Amino acid sequence: MFNLTFVDLIDYLGTFAFAISGLRLASEKQFDLFGAFIVGLATAVGGGTMRDVMIGVSPFWMTQWIYLFIVLLAVLAFLFLHKFISEISQTIFLFDTIGLGLFTIVGIQKTYDAGFPLYTCIIMGVCTGAAGGVIRDILINEVPLIFRRDIYAIACLVGGLFYTAAIRYGAPAIIAQSGCAMGVILIRLFSVKYHWQLPLLHAYRFNRFNAQKMHTGH
Repeated sequence: MFNLTFVDLIDYLGTFAFAISGLRLASEKQFDLFGAFIVGLATAVGGGTMRDVMIGVSPFWMTQWIYLFIVLLAVLAFLFLHKFISEISQTIFLFDTIGLGLFTIVGIQKTYDAGFPLYTCIIMGVCTGAAGGVIRDILINEVPLIFRRDIYAIACLVGGLFYTAAIRYGAPAIIAQSGCAMGVILIRLFSVKYHWQLPLLHAYRFNRFNAQKMHTGH
């Protein structure tokens, strides 16, 4: 009998959401159908594959065919709803944000179930959430979001910290998981809406250097 857990459900939803975000960008770059499928697949399974390799288990999609099936469903959905999806200007951002939040908790939970300490779970949550988008952006020749000023991986980190706190204080697993995923999604949404950004490295160094000059009177 097929036993679907809450983590399985959000894992499947995250796979679909990330696959759609990859397909949408591949469509903008005018990739052919096979190329778009590869981008969608890499976006959907890239972060989880990296996580599984680092924690020493077989990559999940190599032993569970359903992930490839979900990506195929995403391709079919995109083909039939291509015009509708393409006309929604926020499609990429929306699906990427949902996938980011869902995959963060999947990465944390799977690493926690494998017996790793909580700090490792947080790192693997960030990796699972963000690495697929990095691979996608590299494949389509774009600067990955994680390397720009946008709040991206930081959202995963904050969500992971919420999960850790909830577990340490005895909250039910579903509360910790739901709160983590929603926290990541909300932080990402608010960061774009209110233009929250991290400072650029060169700007930070330049301003600090000027501040020192003013302080010393030179």
